[in-house]
Amino acid sequence: MAKVTTDDTVSEYLAQNREVAEWVDTLRGYCENNKQWFARREFILKNMDAYPTVKPGVSNSSLDRLLSLSMVWANHVFLGCSYPEVVMLKIKDMAEGITVPDRPVHTTRKEKFGAPFGAPDESCAKRSRYALNEPDGRLAGKTSAQSMSQKSGPSSQAPAEHQPFFNRLYKAVAWKLVSAGGFGPNLDHFEILCSCVESCKETLTCVFVPLKDIVGLPTARTQKEGHVCEIRCQTVYMGTGYGRDEPAARAMASKEALKVFQGRKVTVKIARRRYKGRDVEDLLLLDEQPRSQGFPPALSYPF
Repeated sequence: MAKVTTDDTVSEYLAQNREVAEWVDTLRGYCENNKQWFARREFILKNMDAYPTVKPGVSNSSLDRLLSLSMVWANHVFLGCSYPEVVMLKIKDMAEGITVPDRPVHTTRKEKFGAPFGAPDESCAKRSRYALNEPDGRLAGKTSAQSMSQKSGPSSQAPAEHQPFFNRLYKAVAWKLVSAGGFGPNLDHFEILCSCVESCKETLTCVFVPLKDIVGLPTARTQKEGHVCEIRCQTVYMGTGYGRDEPAARAMASKEALKVFQGRKVTVKIARRRYKGRDVEDLLLLDEQPRSQGFPPALSYPF
């Protein structure tokens, strides 16, 4: 297949290859609008040559990987999701030459308010993110260990600073769930959560890690295949989900996050969690329900 770089080229190619056109449309997500789908479709078609075993109508691991990377790229472009540096470099290379008209502009908290006092430098942050891929979960080298020691955790004023935003988000989620007929298993939980967060002028952060690389999973979790997704907003942890691939893990994390909004209110609190084998203080969004178990281990730590 010739390199696909423009909407006109994509349309022309699909018009000449009806089998591919019919097949690729089956890969469209339920909640994707035309703009999002056309961009992700171009990403898929552009990179098919790099996966020779990807054929129309044939399901295999190569197709799963290509689709996962296309979703990662789309999440980054349209939702502002961030991923480990090695993943970001991969998807940016795969998306070279693809133009997204009126591409959304996402501003990170660091860009809005600047780096917090005492935060590790960018090189340390990059090394710490790479350490997520260490099979045994240990920190990769002395530099990463030093960057961990520099992270002092959220300030005591952080919960009060974040609470007004999550009060607004609570109301937005409540109205959205009412219009959807209430909370249930058949909802697109990620779409609901994402649209509510965007209505409050913020974006979600999704971090993905292979399940086999996670240390400290619940004892009942014996499965080693799949991915884990952690969702945050404004650095506040909202939920963790497990799935056979990244979209499935994100869907489960979104469902867990929305469960917190089922009570009479939500509260931002500081709690202790495990992160790479050690206890840290983290910001969490909680409901009023008592918890009999601890929190899942953190996949990312913004402090």
